[in-house]
Amino acid sequence: MQSRRVFLQSIKLLALAAPIAFGAIQPSTADVRSRSSDKSTPTLVRPEKLGFANDYRQRLGTAMQGVIDKKHLAGIVTLVARHGQIVEYSARGMADIESGRPMQKDAIMRIFSMTKPVTGVAMMILYEEGKWQPSDPIAKHIPEFANLKVFDGMDADGKPKLVAPKHAPTVGELMAHNAGFTYGLFGQTPVDKLYQAANPLAAPSLKAFIDKMATLPLLYQPGEKWVYSVSVDIQGYLVEKLSGKTFPDFLQERIFQPLGMTDTAFNVPKDKLSRVATNYGWDQAKGSLVVDPRDPGITDIPGLASGGGGLYSTTIDYFRFAQMLLNGGSLDGVKILKPSSIALMRTNKLNDMTLGSNSGIGSVRIQPALGFGYDFAVLRDPAGAKLPMGKNTYWWWGIANTWFWVDPTNDIVFVGLIQRRGGVAGSPTPETLSRTVTYEALVDASK
Repeated sequence: MQSRRVFLQSIKLLALAAPIAFGAIQPSTADVRSRSSDKSTPTLVRPEKLGFANDYRQRLGTAMQGVIDKKHLAGIVTLVARHGQIVEYSARGMADIESGRPMQKDAIMRIFSMTKPVTGVAMMILYEEGKWQPSDPIAKHIPEFANLKVFDGMDADGKPKLVAPKHAPTVGELMAHNAGFTYGLFGQTPVDKLYQAANPLAAPSLKAFIDKMATLPLLYQPGEKWVYSVSVDIQGYLVEKLSGKTFPDFLQERIFQPLGMTDTAFNVPKDKLSRVATNYGWDQAKGSLVVDPRDPGITDIPGLASGGGGLYSTTIDYFRFAQMLLNGGSLDGVKILKPSSIALMRTNKLNDMTLGSNSGIGSVRIQPALGFGYDFAVLRDPAGAKLPMGKNTYWWWGIANTWFWVDPTNDIVFVGLIQRRGGVAGSPTPETLSRTVTYEALVDASK
């Protein structure tokens, strides 16, 4: 247990930081999309039938293989669908360089912050059951948060000054990353340093995590900034509190099992370990990939099941989740959410002050062109954000450079899974390359 806790502490300090995801609007008709193919052997549709150039697969393959050939990446699995029909699904490179094990389509990978949208869906299931409202103070459901204070600078003795919040942070703000929390992983503010000292994400359980969080001040007044934070781990605790089930059990029973996501969980069973892809980091000084240690407790469900970054999954599993979102909450006749709940998730919740605050994480900044909903960011103006996807596209990243996007304007789902923490300076990410290639190849959006 101790060795795993040390591993989780180190990996969370490096991880859980996925830059931002876009939220979408207007679900299209689900009748075509519900043909989302058999999970094990999906049928591919020729690109030209779905409006892509007939050489789209080759273009995407060349771009992805080019990153592997430069030794910037071990291996990759990509899946692209339009109108619910899979146009490209392939594995390239190595799952493990040292052993020469090739990457397979069913490779299991740690998706880190791509866990967040899954947690958001769990919250929305409970929303539909009347268990919470966006305007609810968080303390209504987590009494430990009743006396949260807000950091207000340092006093003459170098100690933090704390003031009462102008209003109690709400569940809606929690889901939009503007309730006042931070991560403690990326900033060096006095509050970040308090987080670093307390290390709440290393707590042995979600309840212990909440108890630590209750002792830490908010970084800013609720509703006035957007700061990437532990908010989604707090949501995981809320799921437990409101449902009466453990967070892993709730996800399994209400999302993974109904959607046929048979390889998605907070752990990997022993009989599936041979399918786990090795996670690498990019060493800027050496200019090469270096192996990250595997979680020694990978086969065990962790005490703190991280709603912000703890899941393992496969490309086809996550595609089924993303396609459910694009369908408005249903897939293959299984209903997870109402279309109105999906629309609520992917509608911008940030006010003009927050959109203009230059808040953000990494290279992505919240701005009028890019807002945020409930556990997704919302692409409001593609031209303003200088992105090729359609308006209202939503997406998310993981720290190991996993990515997905859902484009309701063009009816596209893209999922890309790799295992590389960090980026190569001066080189575009596989995600950036995939966006460029995909939209350049979409030659007839009317199909």
